This record gives sequence, structure tokens and C-alpha cells, in this order.
Amino acid sequence: MKLALMSFVMLCSFSVTLDRAAAQEEPAAPTPVTTTAEPEGTSEPEMLEEAAETTKDVTEKVQETTKEAIDFANKKSEEIAKQIDQSPQAKEYSAGVLQPIYAMAEYLSFSWFHWLAFTVMVSGVVSFALQLVLAKLAVLAHGGFSLSQLLIDTQGLAISLIGLFLTTQAATENSAFTSSPAAVLSASAVGIIAGFLFYLWGQSEELQALRGRKEEARIERAKNKKKS
Repeated sequence: MKLALMSFVMLCSFSVTLDRAAAQEEPAAPTPVTTTAEPEGTSEPEMLEEAAETTKDVTEKVQETTKEAIDFANKKSEEIAKQIDQSPQAKEYSAGVLQPIYAMAEYLSFSWFHWLAFTVMVSGVVSFALQLVLAKLAVLAHGGFSLSQLLIDTQGLAISLIGLFLTTQAATENSAFTSSPAAVLSASAVGIIAGFLFYLWGQSEELQALRGRKEEARIERAKNKKKS
């Protein structure tokens, strides 16, 4: 009996000892690690701001360079013009060009010449102005357009306007044309009629040229179809 009781006590003590050892050997729970995400690169607004600043700097540099180039060109042109004006040879050539013109202008300094010149300039202004507007609209209505003809008509209108101004100035200084209302009105009327007739002629020529280009294009397409 005593032996059994002692065995039971020893077993209980041994089990308690094992439980304590297991409790001591159990690993502690891991401590949670907190990580902080670091920013990756530059944000989009900052990139846009940097791009805008770079574009602004480039634009300012281009403007500054362009201004310097223009100033340099103006300075050089002024220097060249001064050198030419001071050159005796250049003065001689200039007089050689202007002298025949002065002589012809003095020879033709009468009212009928200025009447004729005024009429021609008025006809040119009317003709080229109508061709730039009405003739080009007619060509567009037929499905065509010619940039070269547009530039030619623009040049003709500019020349006619400048010629009209210069003719009026010369007539005022050298003849009695501008002091005669009958002469001015008659020259204007004849010039307007002549300009309108030239406009009709020019428009018909442009439309005929357009029809010719269309016919050539049609023939070329027919040839290409036969080859294919």
C-alpha cells in the first residue's frame, strides 16, 4: 500500500515537471514588423511642372536668339547701305539707271500721258481685283484651284495700285490732269470698262485651262487602266 502511494506521488511529480519544461520551451509570439512604403520616383504633377519650366526656358532662348539674329541682320544691312551710299561707283551706276527714266518722264509730262497712265492703272486694279474674287470663285465652283494664278493676280493688283498712286502723284506735280474733273472721270470710266473686259477674258482663260487639266487627267487615268 505504501509502495503504491509512493509510486503515484512520483508519477504526479514527474508529470508536473514535464508540463513546466514544455511551458518554458514554448517559443514567444513574433513581434509584428511595421514597414513604411517609400515614394517611388517623382509624382506626376512635379514632372508636368518641370516639363513646363523646361519648355518656357527653351522658348525664351529661341526668342532671344531670334531677336539677336534680327538685330544683327538689321545692323549689317545698315552698314552695307551706308557703304554703298558712300561709294562713288554706286552713285554713278544709280544715276545711269535713273537718268533715262527722268528724261522720259520730263518728255511725257503732259495731261494726255497722265490720262492714259491713270486709265491703265484703273483698269489693272479693277481687272485683278475681280479676278482675285469672282474668277477664283468660278474656278472653285468647277472643282479647280491654281495657287500660281492666285499669286500672279495678287502681284498684278499690287503693281496696279502702286502705279495708280504714283501716277496720281506725278500728275498732280507735273500736269493739269488732276485739276480737270472731266479728265479724271473719263479716265476712270474708261479704265473701269477696260478692267471689266480684261476680267472676263482672264476668267475664261482660267476656266479653259481648268478644263484642259481635267481632260489631261482623264486621259492619264484611262492610260493607267489599260496598262493595269
